[in-house]
Amino acid sequence: MADKVNPQVQEALAWLEKKSTARDRANLARFGINATNALGVSVANIQVLGKRLGRSHELALALWRTGCYEARMLTSFVDEPACVTPAQMDRWCRDFDNWGICDTVCYHLFDRTPHAWSKVVQWSDQPDEFVKRAAFALLASLAGHDKNASDEQFLATLPLIERASSDERNFVKKGVSWALRRIGRRSAALHAASMTLARRLAESPSSAARWVGKDTLRDITSAAVMRKLAPVKAKKPSGEGVSRRGVILGT
Repeated sequence: MADKVNPQVQEALAWLEKKSTARDRANLARFGINATNALGVSVANIQVLGKRLGRSHELALALWRTGCYEARMLTSFVDEPACVTPAQMDRWCRDFDNWGICDTVCYHLFDRTPHAWSKVVQWSDQPDEFVKRAAFALLASLAGHDKNASDEQFLATLPLIERASSDERNFVKKGVSWALRRIGRRSAALHAASMTLARRLAESPSSAARWVGKDTLRDITSAAVMRKLAPVKAKKPSGEGVSRRGVILGT
């Protein structure tokens, strides 16, 4: 397998180098992504290469080992979720050193694995900034992508969010807010629960928790969210209609 994978890795790195631009390198710093060993390639181009390569767990592992930022980003679109192990998730998570790689891997790969929910719990109280960020980036991703998850599963994570909300580190508190906002958009019941927690956080003595609470309230009370969660209007009773003149019929 190594004989087949190694040339693919070299070809992928060569392709990425050709797509490298000064603008994309500058964008890394612009968006607060302090990536080591970065070429400067847009996510759109990384996704193009991912589609060309197709899914391969062995290739993803080899790409990660290069240490190249864009090659690691590429693994999100190449690895096979069913083949990802808990040990691999822990190992890669410890390698996260910026929000870009953390969020991309969680959003496009880790949330599709069978171990995602357990990792949210495991990582949520870890001391490392980007491991802890990963817990809530993963939870936010599940809130958007896991259509089979119950409201109860998300309600069970609200204590994790509340406990982490007082973490003053920028990328942790933003991850916590992201998770709570995404949960609050998922259903009417989760919206109500998220509103309750967000209001409590907004009154917290912790400045980080207050920020999370207020940021969440701004988002989940927006007109767009309220329209999405509004109950569908009941259908008119049988035999009732409206004439061309606007007079209600069947009354």
